[in-house]
Amino acid sequence: MPEIASQPPAAGQGYRPPQQAGTPSTREDLRAVMAARRDLGPEYEDALVDSFLDKLDVEIAARVRNEVAAQIGHQPMPGRRPKDSSVGVALGSLGIGIPLTAIAAGAANGPGLLLAWGGIVAVNLAYALSRRTHR
Repeated sequence: MPEIASQPPAAGQGYRPPQQAGTPSTREDLRAVMAARRDLGPEYEDALVDSFLDKLDVEIAARVRNEVAAQIGHQPMPGRRPKDSSVGVALGSLGIGIPLTAIAAGAANGPGLLLAWGGIVAVNLAYALSRRTHR
C-alpha cells in the first residue's frame, strides 16, 4: 500500500487545510518537511517528523506564554487592592442620611431621628458583616 505522504496531489486537487490550522510559517514548515521526505526517502521520515514536532512544540509554547501573559494582564496587580464598594455604601448612607435627618427631626423630633439613624447604622452593619463572610 503506497504511503499518502509520498503521493503528490493530483493537478488542481491540492489539500486545503481548514481555516486557522496554523500560522503561515507552520504551514510552510510542514510543506518543507513533506518535500524533504519526498527527496530523501522514507529512511529519514522519523528524523523529519521529530524536527517538525520540535518546531511545533516551540510554537505552541510561545502561544501558551502569550495567552497566559494576556490573562495575567487582566488581573489586578499584586499589592494593589481592588476597588472597594464599601466606600459607595458609606457615601450613599451619608447622602441619604442628611435629608432623612431633616425629615425625621421635623416629623417626630428625637425618636424619629434615632430611628432614622438606627436604620442607616443597621444597613451599614449588615453590609459590613456580609462582606466579612464573603472574604
